Amino acid sequence: MAQILSIAREGTLKTQIMYRANLSFAQLNEYLSLLQEVKLLRVNSEDGRTTYRTTTKGMKYLENFSIINSLLKRAHEDNPKGKHSNQPTYFLY
Repeated sequence: MAQILSIAREGTLKTQIMYRANLSFAQLNEYLSLLQEVKLLRVNSEDGRTTYRTTTKGMKYLENFSIINSLLKRAHEDNPKGKHSNQPTYFLY
Protein backbone atom coordinates (compact mmCIF):
# COMPACT_ATOMS: atom_id res chain seq x y z
CA MET A 1 0.00 0.00 0.00
CA ALA A 2 2.84 2.37 0.78
CA GLN A 3 4.24 1.84 -2.70
CA ILE A 4 0.91 2.79 -4.29
CA LEU A 5 0.66 5.91 -2.13
CA SER A 6 4.22 6.84 -3.01
CA ILE A 7 3.56 6.44 -6.74
CA ALA A 8 0.40 8.56 -6.48
CA ARG A 9 1.95 11.47 -4.56
CA GLU A 10 1.73 13.85 -7.52
CA GLY A 11 -1.33 12.22 -9.08
CA THR A 12 -1.11 9.44 -11.63
CA LEU A 13 -3.13 7.18 -13.87
CA LYS A 14 -4.36 3.77 -12.80
CA THR A 15 -2.25 1.96 -15.40
CA GLN A 16 0.90 3.73 -14.23
CA ILE A 17 0.25 2.59 -10.67
CA MET A 18 -0.40 -0.96 -11.86
CA TYR A 19 2.86 -1.21 -13.83
CA ARG A 20 5.10 0.64 -11.38
CA ALA A 21 3.80 -1.38 -8.41
CA ASN A 22 3.86 -4.61 -10.45
CA LEU A 23 0.26 -5.50 -9.59
CA SER A 24 -2.41 -7.33 -11.55
CA PHE A 25 -5.53 -5.41 -12.50
CA ALA A 26 -7.57 -7.30 -9.87
CA GLN A 27 -5.00 -6.64 -7.12
CA LEU A 28 -4.80 -2.98 -8.05
CA ASN A 29 -8.57 -2.53 -7.89
CA GLU A 30 -8.70 -4.11 -4.42
CA TYR A 31 -5.93 -1.86 -3.11
CA LEU A 32 -7.37 1.28 -4.71
CA SER A 33 -10.79 0.60 -3.21
CA LEU A 34 -9.32 0.07 0.25
CA LEU A 35 -7.09 3.15 0.07
CA GLN A 36 -10.02 5.31 -1.05
CA GLU A 37 -12.28 3.86 1.65
CA VAL A 38 -9.83 4.82 4.41
CA LYS A 39 -9.23 8.24 2.79
CA LEU A 40 -5.54 7.71 1.98
CA LEU A 41 -6.12 8.12 -1.76
CA ARG A 42 -8.54 10.24 -3.77
CA VAL A 43 -9.78 10.03 -7.35
CA ASN A 44 -9.88 13.04 -9.65
CA SER A 45 -11.71 12.99 -12.96
CA GLU A 46 -10.85 15.82 -15.32
CA ASP A 47 -11.00 16.12 -19.09
CA GLY A 48 -11.94 12.45 -19.41
CA ARG A 49 -8.88 11.31 -17.44
CA THR A 50 -9.11 9.67 -14.04
CA THR A 51 -6.09 10.16 -11.81
CA TYR A 52 -5.29 8.96 -8.32
CA ARG A 53 -3.59 11.19 -5.77
CA THR A 54 -2.37 10.58 -2.25
CA THR A 55 -4.31 12.60 0.32
CA THR A 56 -2.82 14.54 3.24
CA LYS A 57 -3.76 11.60 5.45
CA GLY A 58 -1.99 9.29 2.99
CA MET A 59 1.15 11.45 3.14
CA LYS A 60 1.11 11.18 6.93
CA TYR A 61 0.80 7.40 6.56
CA LEU A 62 3.89 7.41 4.32
CA GLU A 63 5.84 9.49 6.84
CA ASN A 64 4.97 7.07 9.64
CA PHE A 65 5.71 4.08 7.42
CA SER A 66 9.15 5.50 6.69
CA ILE A 67 9.88 6.02 10.40
CA ILE A 68 8.83 2.47 11.26
CA ASN A 69 10.83 1.09 8.34
CA SER A 70 13.95 2.95 9.55
CA LEU A 71 13.51 1.65 13.08
CA LEU A 72 13.15 -1.92 11.86
CA LYS A 73 16.17 -1.58 9.59
CA ARG A 74 18.25 -0.18 12.45
CA ALA A 75 17.12 -3.01 14.73
CA HIS A 76 18.09 -5.54 12.07
CA GLU A 77 21.51 -3.91 11.63
CA ASP A 78 22.06 -4.05 15.39
CA ASN A 79 21.19 -7.75 15.39
CA PRO A 80 22.07 -8.97 11.85
CA LYS A 81 22.24 -12.69 12.54
CA GLY A 82 18.88 -12.79 14.26
CA LYS A 83 20.38 -13.61 17.65
CA HIS A 84 17.80 -13.65 20.37
CA SER A 85 17.83 -11.02 23.03
CA ASN A 86 15.85 -10.49 26.19
CA GLN A 87 13.81 -7.78 24.51
CA PRO A 88 10.42 -8.63 22.99
CA THR A 89 10.08 -8.93 19.23
CA TYR A 90 7.41 -6.94 17.44
CA PHE A 91 5.88 -7.84 14.11
CA LEU A 92 4.02 -5.66 11.63
CA TYR A 93 1.02 -7.18 9.91
